[in-house]
Order: sequence, then structure tokens, then C-alpha cells
Amino acid sequence: MEQCMNVEREVDKVLQKFGLYAVHCERTLENLIQYVTGIRQELAGQDAELSPTHALVLSHCCKKIRDTVQKLASDHKDIHGSVSKVGKAIDRTDVSSVAMEGVFNSSERQQLLNRVLVEHLLRQGMLDVAETLSQEAGLPIDPKQKEPFVELNRILEALRQHDLRPALEWAVINRERLLAQSSSLEFKLHRLFFIQLLAGGSTRQQEALEYARNFQPFASQHQRDIQVLMGSLMYLRQGIQASPYVHLLDSNQWAEICDLFTRDACSLLGLSVESPPFSAGCIALPSLINIKAVIEQRQCTGVWNQKDELPIEIEVDLGRGCWYHSVFACPILRQQTTDSNPPMRLVCGHIISRDALNKLVNGNK
Repeated sequence: MEQCMNVEREVDKVLQKFGLYAVHCERTLENLIQYVTGIRQELAGQDAELSPTHALVLSHCCKKIRDTVQKLASDHKDIHGSVSKVGKAIDRTDVSSVAMEGVFNSSERQQLLNRVLVEHLLRQGMLDVAETLSQEAGLPIDPKQKEPFVELNRILEALRQHDLRPALEWAVINRERLLAQSSSLEFKLHRLFFIQLLAGGSTRQQEALEYARNFQPFASQHQRDIQVLMGSLMYLRQGIQASPYVHLLDSNQWAEICDLFTRDACSLLGLSVESPPFSAGCIALPSLINIKAVIEQRQCTGVWNQKDELPIEIEVDLGRGCWYHSVFACPILRQQTTDSNPPMRLVCGHIISRDALNKLVNGNK
């Protein structure tokens, strides 16, 4: 786990450096553009023949441009060292020791792996990367499979830019399905749009009052929230920022609405919010690495065999979002039950697998 945390820390450092560099670069270039523009305006009224003073100013300007570009290039080059540290941190996170050789040797299994990767990339909004991978792997993507992810990420990007209209249009179209799963997404979108109007002050009071009609279908379920929103109108003249309703302007609402939209949209698509194979892998990998290290230290290499099993059980809690069906494991044989080996209820109320029951019967117990 510590190795994974090291990689995450190095990535955070790189992102922070890139952010600071972008701000510094933009500010430096703006100052340089203003400087050059000023000199250009000064020289605009001059004759073709430059005076010695103007020639000196122009020479100094060229030197400043050259020094600025070299400094920005040098600063950018320094970031490369931080990027390489991320690669080194990943290399130190050796997962090959817990990999089973030959698992993906067959073309069928390779295609299954590529399909999982493509779906994960689509889910993360990396549509171009997913398209490239599918082409290189010879794995065609059904447009019907790709279209929901394109729409979902388009709406999410708009929400990140504080544009609620695409999400509201989607929610209205899917209103019946959202209400069927008791979703409050549409109301919270209307609520956030109303708060945006409140932030505009008294100049948007009439617009806010007219928009409040959108709360009518939700009056019975969200009566208290609507009352709070209506009460905030009394403080428009003095400003919501200086009123008891200042909590309505909390910036965390945008992150919450993005999470709520993602969860409800994925639910309608029959998908989990997170990619289950990757989530399970991230949770189980540190434990697997530790188990492998302990086995190697104690020289018990025979315990970690080439069968499709682990020497111990690993708890991987993905939450209810990744629960698709119930799975019963026999407490005696430690195996999941199947159609050919179903669970059996004993007279005492305990439940075991049929194979375990047969063994008990054969043992005269």
C-alpha cells in the first residue's frame, strides 16, 4: 500500500508543479506582450531610419524576449525530472510477483482484457484513448455502447463549467425513470439553477420568481427545501452573501451535483459508478504484494501455486454499488455455491453447500 501511496504523492507533486508553471507562464507572457506592444506603438510614428536610442531599445527588447523564452523553457525542462520520478515510483511498485503467468496468453482472454480497458476508458471520459486502443487491439466499439458515455461526459463537463442546462434537459427527458428509482436529481438541478439566479442579486429577482414555478412538481417531497429557497428572496437587496442563507452559495454543491448525476446516470445505464475490476484490483493489490513478500521471506513458495486461487481470503469491500447478485460461500468448504452445488438448509437452521452435506452424511455424522 505504501508503494501505491508513493506513486500518488509523486503524481500530486507533478500536477502541482504543472499548475504553478501554467500560471507563471501565462503571467510572464502577458507582461512580455504588453512590453512589446508598448515599444511597437512607440516606434510606429518613426521614420524608416531608426535613431540610435530607438535601436538600443529595440535591441534590449529582443534580448528580453530571448531571455524570457529561455527561462520558460528551462523551467519546463525542470518539470521533466518530476515526471520521471513518477515513472520510477511506478517501477518500484512491482506487481509482477503477484501476476499469474500465462493468464492472458490466449487471444480470447486478451480480447476480454482489452474490452475491460476500453470500457474503463469510456467510463473515465477518455474517449480518444479508448478509440485508439480499440483500433490497435482490433476490437470494434459498438456506437450504441459508446454513445451513452459520450453524452454522460459531455454533461459532466458542462456541470464542471457550472452550466446546468444540458443536465436539466437530460433529467427532464428521463424524469419517469429517475422518479422510479426515487432520485432527487432533477429537483437539485432546479435548486442549483435557482441559487445561481439568487447570486445575481436583486436585478434577477423577477427571473428567480418565474423560475420558482419549476418547483411545483416537487412540492410534496421537498417542501422544506423550497420554503428555504423562497425565504432567501427577502435578502436579495442586501445580498445573499450577508444573510442567514449564505449556506446556499456553498461551492461544494457543484461537486455533489456532479457525483449525484454520475451515480444516477450510471444507474439508468445499468453500470456501477466505478469500474469494478479496477476498484477491486486497487483494493486487493497491496494485500497481495504483502502476502507474496511474507511467503518469500518464510520460503513457503509452494503455498502460492499456479491454481486459480489464493492461499488466504482477501476482503474486498466495493460497497453496495457493485453488488449485482448474492453469492453464498460454504462456511465449511470455503467455496462459492453453484447450480450443481447449491446451498442446503439444515434442520438446525445453518446453511452449507450440498458437497459439504454429502461429506457429513458419508462421515456418519
